[in-house]
Amino acid sequence: MRGGTRPDDLEYVGFWIRVVASLIDSLLALLVIAPIGYLVFGSRYFSGSAASQGPSDLLISIALPAALTILFWFARQATPGKMMFSARIIDADTGDVPSSGQWLLRYLGYFVSMLGLGLGFIWVGIDPRKQGWHDKIARTVVVRPRSRTVDPLGIVR
Repeated sequence: MRGGTRPDDLEYVGFWIRVVASLIDSLLALLVIAPIGYLVFGSRYFSGSAASQGPSDLLISIALPAALTILFWFARQATPGKMMFSARIIDADTGDVPSSGQWLLRYLGYFVSMLGLGLGFIWVGIDPRKQGWHDKIARTVVVRPRSRTVDPLGIVR
């Protein structure tokens, strides 16, 4: 296991922490996407639907968030929201860093998790390993150290 962390030193990250992490990530993404959308489309970016904005909007609203998310996964095994809770994504079988294919499957699995009013995300709350459908598809789990400290900025480590 990477970083010398033993499996006994880790715990699965549950539903509510992942919800808060996701909200943090969404707000941070909005801080990046909204100004770019405004620069490209002006104020009409905020009043129209994605279909009416054309291919540029697909790049800004769909491709850019996907790229940012996957880049964070590659670089840190987590998005900024997960990092605030010392959470990281690991291979469910080996505990190692997931492969490129697993990262891609995990992101595509988000769309599957949205089905049935987000049942795949809600699944995190009932699954013993706290895996959403996207985690199961990619064979990943979200973990964090059992013992954590809080630094002066309030970030859990």
